[in-house]
Amino acid sequence: MNAAIYARKSTEQIGIADEQKSVTRQIEHGRAYAHRKGWTVDDRFIFVDDGISGAEFANRPGYMRVLNALKPRPPFQVLIVSELSRLGREQLETGYALKQLSQAGVKVFGYLEDKEVLLDTPVDKFLMSAVSFAAEIEREKARQRTYDAMLRKARAGHVTGGGCFGYKNLEILDAAGRRSHVERVIESVEADVIQRIFRLAAEGYGLRAIGKLLNEQGAPSPRAQQGRSQSWAPTSVREVLFRSTYRGEIVWAQTAKRDRWGRKKQNAKPESEWIRRAAPQLRIVSDEAWTAAHQRLDASRRLYLQATNGKPFGRPMVNNPSRYLQTNFALCGCCRGSLKVLSRSHGHDRKLFYGCAGYHDRGRTVCTNNADVPMTDANAILIEALLDDVLDDSMLKDAIDEALRLVQGDGAPDRRARLDGEITKVDRERTRLVSAITTGGDIPGLVEALRDREATRTALEAERQALVSQRPMQKKSVDRIRDELLALAQSWRQVLSDDPTNARPIVAGLLKGRVSYTPVERGRWELRGEGTLAGLFSRTVYSTGDGVPNGIRTRVLALKGPRPGPLDDGDGR
Repeated sequence: MNAAIYARKSTEQIGIADEQKSVTRQIEHGRAYAHRKGWTVDDRFIFVDDGISGAEFANRPGYMRVLNALKPRPPFQVLIVSELSRLGREQLETGYALKQLSQAGVKVFGYLEDKEVLLDTPVDKFLMSAVSFAAEIEREKARQRTYDAMLRKARAGHVTGGGCFGYKNLEILDAAGRRSHVERVIESVEADVIQRIFRLAAEGYGLRAIGKLLNEQGAPSPRAQQGRSQSWAPTSVREVLFRSTYRGEIVWAQTAKRDRWGRKKQNAKPESEWIRRAAPQLRIVSDEAWTAAHQRLDASRRLYLQATNGKPFGRPMVNNPSRYLQTNFALCGCCRGSLKVLSRSHGHDRKLFYGCAGYHDRGRTVCTNNADVPMTDANAILIEALLDDVLDDSMLKDAIDEALRLVQGDGAPDRRARLDGEITKVDRERTRLVSAITTGGDIPGLVEALRDREATRTALEAERQALVSQRPMQKKSVDRIRDELLALAQSWRQVLSDDPTNARPIVAGLLKGRVSYTPVERGRWELRGEGTLAGLFSRTVYSTGDGVPNGIRTRVLALKGPRPGPLDDGDGR
């Protein structure tokens, strides 16, 4: 019988060797448990989530891989966990996960209690709910203990998080030499940069202009997020201007990191729940400098709203679709940063471009690519590449035929023949063991070996029976599905050709990663990208994308167009 192992730990263990991690021990114990039961564990079916809460389900990669493996047929019959709480610590979601596993024919075993999680009777379901209830209560207690500890630190003025630009964290030891808490102390070089930002803002510099100026002068900047440039951006400048710590006031609990279901989802908390504490030793900016900078920011905001008739525009709200085809899909080929939408006057109208956000927001010290791509030409050439290289008729037919072949299970006869051979081999070994027992050999060892062969044969026979019971898809159904998929693909081609403004979902499914634009010479850009059919087919037909070739072809194109003039990039001066 084939078994899978799922291991999870809520807190990521950084700085600890892999062999000492909790998830590593869970896997080792799960393997040992499977060996005792006579089950086989394939490395492909070991699923791990390290550092993810049991209240998270949709954002748990290992857990999602377990569920995706259940369709169309699970390759394992048993899922091993240390205990039920590893699968989840939220009653409703955990129960639904167990229901999906049960309906797919997968049994769940906890090795700590050596018990199967049963859902056969109302009593079994009640016991499962009781265990899930206890796990959720324990999660809530842990959350409350953490909150209380952080609250005590915040009220005492101690550090409750990580680093903060302008300060360095200093560990305070108790009488026994152990760490008591962490306090912040001002870092003079970074504090000078913060004071300068406030002076520039009071003088009328915009956020983008301040960032560019600091980058040109090589000023220290906050630690960049992973994959981002170590430099100043308009967002990081704004964060400095609105951080109350710099005026000597600690504000804690402005946001909640998780929602009421325990999922990681940051939400603003009412101001009445904020914890405020005066911290004059942390003051970097005087009240006069703070007031002057914010008066200038308020004046700029009023002028902006007046110019736009009180209707601000800019970045769309979260979950609202972009009206531009390649937003979040296009990269700068020079710095690998995102491309943003820019515009400049063009006769009586304004013409749109895709330009490097690093260059326009942070300055030429971050990226020197000032060759902005005309949006109309860029969109047209991307759609042409997708139509020619990805949605090609012959390629579509090959992909659909391969997917249908796998769904039909064309390899089933070969698998049955292999299983028949393995069963015959196990039967011969059983016969020899029985003969050895009758002649008076090492009885305990021979009996244990015989039990092992019995378990192996049972697993092989179960897999064989599952294959025998499968009914191949009828040719009429295969032809119908093929025609429907080809018609669907043709509709994708039609939308891409005739309605580019609504083509974003199709482009998202057809791209593997992002496309990049690199200036080659004056008026010429190189477009690079990789296409795939898996994105669209997996969303439309197959929940796991099985059988659809991935990364079908990579195309390199040269894009020609007029070199744009100076752009209206809003420096704020």
